[in-house]
Amino acid sequence: MKRFVLLFSCLLIIFHSFGWGATGHRIVGLIAERHLTKKAKRNIEKVLGFETLAEVSNYMDFIKSDATYRHMSPWHYATIPDDKTYSEAGTPEEGDVIVTIQRLMSELNSKSFTDYDEAFALKCLVHLIGDIHQPLHVGNGQDRGGNDVRIEYFWESTNLHRVWDSQMIDGQKYSYTEYVEWIDHPTDEQLEAWSSLNVLDWANESKTYRDQCYETMPENEKLSYRYDFDNIELLNQRLLQAGIRLANVLNDIYG
Repeated sequence: MKRFVLLFSCLLIIFHSFGWGATGHRIVGLIAERHLTKKAKRNIEKVLGFETLAEVSNYMDFIKSDATYRHMSPWHYATIPDDKTYSEAGTPEEGDVIVTIQRLMSELNSKSFTDYDEAFALKCLVHLIGDIHQPLHVGNGQDRGGNDVRIEYFWESTNLHRVWDSQMIDGQKYSYTEYVEWIDHPTDEQLEAWSSLNVLDWANESKTYRDQCYETMPENEKLSYRYDFDNIELLNQRLLQAGIRLANVLNDIYG
């Protein structure tokens, strides 16, 4: 029985360690769909068939329960300590979200794939571009991206990573389509400012923003309305940036 409880606890930790929650990833996927060119949309449909970007956006989380894909777990995040650049920190041997996104973009352009086929690579790319925009997915190397920061969120025991992955999003009580209607209104200035396809730029943004995730926590570590008030604008911005940039990447590859 103890062994079962331990195993179940480990699975819960794994489950809450990767990416935006299901709603967040679908938001990113749907925003991207709304900003695709007609040509890109047609070519992507040839690869994914009847599935949409929103529907495949959680694929990398879905498959992680299969040991076959266990080596892909480190691809969901990167580590850049506060006092180092990414080049100074170095890329781990098992890879991370930065080099994996770069590789997938290259493979989708060349149509030469390391893992499985084009549909698999595309599904992974959709998911990981979402992940890299979650500030705590570029961790400081000290607390597993906030997973070790135990807190209360609206009187429920949880951790900081999970709050950013899913709880703040789900707490808005929107479906993913309603959420997209709420936030998908970028200005022309924002579209221009967010147009960079440099993956390291996206990671460095998350590194910069992650300080806010910690600094806005109250001393008693009981998070509720004020924490949402201080952070929902940043969270929504990162979801929107992820969707816009995913569309930009896919328009570049398929459009």
